Amino acid sequence: MSDLNHEIKLLIIEALDLEDISVDDIDDDAPLFVDGLGLDSIDALELGVAIKNAYNIKIDGNTEDSKKYFYSVKTLSDYIQISK
Repeated sequence: MSDLNHEIKLLIIEALDLEDISVDDIDDDAPLFVDGLGLDSIDALELGVAIKNAYNIKIDGNTEDSKKYFYSVKTLSDYIQISK
């Protein structure tokens, strides 16, 4: 697991107060929403704010691109790396 993927998993857990989830419970390639981790649109907003605060990267609203970026930990990590 890359360091950035680990950081993103910790960010997800902390930003969304997922007390019963550990870093090891989140698969890098698993969907974050609906299936997989089961996050919803409110979680997406909170996660977007957390990413902006942590990495100074803004992911615009509910666009097709933003849905791709938020698909999994890996897609978020890839987006953050190219946006730095």
